[in-house]
Amino acid sequence: MELELKLQKNSGIYRGEVPFHEYFNSWYEIYKADSIMPITLSRYKATEHLIKKFFGEQKINEIKRADYQSFINEYGKQHAPSTVIEKNNILKKCVQNALYDSVIEKDFTFNTVVVSNKNRKVKVDYMNVQELKRLTEYLLNHLDYHYSSNYMILTAIFTGARIGEIMALTWKDINLNFKTININKAWNYFKGGKFKETKTESSNRIIPINKTLVNVFKELKNAKDPQKTDLLFTTQFGTIPSSNAVNKTLRKNMEKLDINRKNFHFHSLCHSHVAYLLSQGVDIYAIAKRLGHSDITTTTRTYAYLIDELEKSNDEKIISGLDLLVDKNVDTKTAIK
Repeated sequence: MELELKLQKNSGIYRGEVPFHEYFNSWYEIYKADSIMPITLSRYKATEHLIKKFFGEQKINEIKRADYQSFINEYGKQHAPSTVIEKNNILKKCVQNALYDSVIEKDFTFNTVVVSNKNRKVKVDYMNVQELKRLTEYLLNHLDYHYSSNYMILTAIFTGARIGEIMALTWKDINLNFKTININKAWNYFKGGKFKETKTESSNRIIPINKTLVNVFKELKNAKDPQKTDLLFTTQFGTIPSSNAVNKTLRKNMEKLDINRKNFHFHSLCHSHVAYLLSQGVDIYAIAKRLGHSDITTTTRTYAYLIDELEKSNDEKIISGLDLLVDKNVDTKTAIK
């Protein structure tokens, strides 16, 4: 009986005679659920709830472009541009899948105008230069190869890599002579702990690293026995520290240094890395490549708030610099005739 009901449901899905939210659920359960992190899966579930709230039980093959545009218009009233773009991209992939499988006849997300509230900006949390400097110096003075969390935090500060990418690093990925890290896999720390592919194809990249991190890796390699495990960051029991353990260590370090950042977590170190590079005048294209973004659109969208802050600072520098062209003793009123 259960199998019969399932077959009937699937038959309905492939004829398009199911509510949009049900098709979306089937799509991400089949194509996404087994390959994404729980936090990403939670975003898909939230999206399912969102489209159910707006479209109700409206069947996917009944939705028109105007219906979908109305949905984006409504959602965009209270959300930042980057949030609306991300939501639209997720739904577009689902709808294109439905089109490819002949579930629907036309792509109702085609040429959608992304409407958003430009007054609402997603602010990424990051440390300022002084805070980052204090944390870095503290970590360098408190490294113990039995406890890998501090090494992982330091690696994130110097590379901007994701926690799963750092967990998966092996000694084969580290070239101490050329001073590079080869990021070619990630660690799935939610599903039993195993290697997996990186987030996207562009996430596979080679990152140049600074002399300090090279020396840290050299000392770590000398202290540990690479014959026991090829993994860089393991506990004294041979396991990779959990995400919770690393985040707990990060928070403790911040408390000791009196760095108060609400909701700051491991991925915030990536934001701090970007903020620091921007403050040093590093080109946004170089930053995008370092982070493994396929193009600078992702980078500029994610770090729009940071870039705006930097532009304001640069504008002030430009004005101050132009003022230096004129001697302070010159009376502009009498000089201009």
